[in-house]
Formats: sequence, C-alpha cells, structure tokens
Amino acid sequence: MTIPAVLFAVAAVGGLVLAVQRLRGEPRPSLPLALVHGLFAAAGLLALALAVLGADEASGLAQAALIGFLVSALGGFVLFATHLQKKALPIPLMVVHALVAVAAFGMLLVVVI
Repeated sequence: MTIPAVLFAVAAVGGLVLAVQRLRGEPRPSLPLALVHGLFAAAGLLALALAVLGADEASGLAQAALIGFLVSALGGFVLFATHLQKKALPIPLMVVHALVAVAAFGMLLVVVI
C-alpha cells in the first residue's frame, strides 16, 4: 500500500497547486498540471485497487479509502470535462473533490503506517 500512498501524495501536491490557481481567480488552472495530477491519481487508484482487491483480507479502512478515492475520481472527471469545455471550474465541486480525496488519503496513511 506504500506505492499508492506515494502516487496519491504526488497527485495531492499537484491538486493543491491547481486549487490555489483557481482560488486566485484563474477560471481554468494549468491544463498540463491537471493532466499530470490526473495521471498520478489514476495510477494511485489503480495501484490501490490492485492491492485491495488482490489481498486475501484487505482491511476495512483500505476498502473505505478505495471507495473514497473512487468518489473523488468522479468529481475529478467532472472537473476535467468542465476544463475541456473551457468553462470556469466550479469551486464548490473542487472543494468537495479535495475534501473527499484528503479523507481517503488519511485513511490510506493509517493503513500504511
């Protein structure tokens, strides 16, 4: 579970930069950074899914983290689609996306540590 945690940590740094850009007034933050953020998050999601689904007895917390990251990914897809439509990213959705991801990351860290 360490590899997914590292991948999500890198994604989180990119997400934080994207959020700061949006909150400072940019209607659409950096697209290249959004792509890198999404790639690291998708890689983390895949790695976590493989670890949880491949384990004989995955902890309930690891399963909850996976579900949380899946929910956050849905929000990320909507944000990315909005970005591609050249519309301003909705700040409330961005905040919910981030909060769900942070909660899932916290659960994953408890599992790893």
